Amino acid sequence: MAISKSIKVTVVASLFVVAIGGVFYLNQPESASATQSTDDAYIQADFTIVSPQIAGKISQVLVDDNDVVKQGDVIATIDDRDFVAAVNTAKAQVVSAQASIKSLQAKLTNQDAVIEQVQATLDANISTLKLAQFNLERYRNLAADGSGTVQALQEAEAQVSIQQANLRKNQAGLLAAKQDKDIQYADIDKAKAALLQANSMLDVANLQLSYTQITAPIDGIVGKKSLRVGSYVNPGVSLLAVVPLDEIYVHANFRETQLANVKAGQAVDIEVDALPGKILTGHVDSLAPASGVSYSAVAPHNATGNFTKIVQRLPVKIIIDADQADAAQLRVGMSVVPTIDVNNS
Repeated sequence: MAISKSIKVTVVASLFVVAIGGVFYLNQPESASATQSTDDAYIQADFTIVSPQIAGKISQVLVDDNDVVKQGDVIATIDDRDFVAAVNTAKAQVVSAQASIKSLQAKLTNQDAVIEQVQATLDANISTLKLAQFNLERYRNLAADGSGTVQALQEAEAQVSIQQANLRKNQAGLLAAKQDKDIQYADIDKAKAALLQANSMLDVANLQLSYTQITAPIDGIVGKKSLRVGSYVNPGVSLLAVVPLDEIYVHANFRETQLANVKAGQAVDIEVDALPGKILTGHVDSLAPASGVSYSAVAPHNATGNFTKIVQRLPVKIIIDADQADAAQLRVGMSVVPTIDVNNS
């Protein structure tokens, strides 16, 4: 049966419209789509590596692989005998420093009595000197009118000289006693500094002793456990990881051509490879400030010769919405496919 001319024209026109529509669709930018999706995405968590802060031998291991721990729970203990001894030594040094201060303060109190005694002797010496000077003057007058003897005058002069010497001696003794008091004040300050140092050493010893108990830094699940009873550990060596599964998120690497309309807060559907047929929900938390390759030690930016443009990928952090029963089955490293609704801003 022959096809009419009008039908032919309609078919040709339809094909032309479809071709034009196809060209328009294929040439529109990728970011113009109502949704953006990627399969370069994984479950992540900011887990914490647990390391000892002191060296020693593990005496107890109180957790197993995949145990749930709370922040502050004791994970393991290090043999603490050396550290207990160090604390006891530091305590003894504190007691010794305190005793030194008490002894010096007692000497200082006694020195006040010594100064008072020397001052009293000096006052008595001044009075005696004044009496000797009065006697000398009297004997000079007697000798002048012939009623006194030369011997008495000489003895009076000698007494004045003796009392003057005693006065100088006692003045020097008073000065020395006061200087001794200043020295004792300095000794007390020195002893107080020694006490402060001893207390600091005790604090350090107690801190070191506390490090013999290795505790969980956050809530989470134990993983990558390598510590064993009897093994010798050093500071900074990884013993295990604590993974906070209640704070997991999606790390998705989108092509740069997909991100023109992606914003924080947009809704996300998340397909999980390990949970076929189930869709979790989330929302865009933030976009990374740089592409992953920008953090490379040697950035592959070609500045010479031939160049082939490669579309870069930028990480997008997606928070999984709370109160989803299936989210409890998620584990770090699982592959997911997030789909962002870019029309939901």
